[in-house]
Amino acid sequence: MEETTANKSKKQSTGPGNSISTWSVQCGDCFKWRVIPTQEQYEEIRSKFLEDPFVCSKLPTVSCDEPGDIEYDNTRTWVIDKPNLPKTPPGFKKRLVLRKDYSKFDCYYDAPNGKRLRSSAEASRFLDKHPECKKDVSPSDFSFFSPKIMEDTIPTKVVKKI
Repeated sequence: MEETTANKSKKQSTGPGNSISTWSVQCGDCFKWRVIPTQEQYEEIRSKFLEDPFVCSKLPTVSCDEPGDIEYDNTRTWVIDKPNLPKTPPGFKKRLVLRKDYSKFDCYYDAPNGKRLRSSAEASRFLDKHPECKKDVSPSDFSFFSPKIMEDTIPTKVVKKI
């Protein structure tokens, strides 16, 4: 089931160089897209998506009978995220930045002290140097997975170099 659209979370971006601007998930029952207000709420849903798939009734005052919040189309660039990735560790900020050529997202974590972490190895070294962070966070809490850009939603004026 992991490969069906009903079991994947999706996000969208406003353009190159921008981070994700709208977080959304697809209902496993009605397949409508629901906007999730914050990255933190989105990550909570995504972190346990396979064992607890999203359905509209999990949101207050929303049901499958209501129209979707957002439609999958090419008015924005959509990306598909992998289910069950860990939530961003407490005190850190995760950023996904779309490359100008729309080839991929670069994933970064900003540490509490402002240091930017660009890889699992950097995250592990950072935690070794900052034991005060290590009590609440482990290297496995960082995922540098880059969501897949849905090619049918890339603006036609962008020349892909992939």
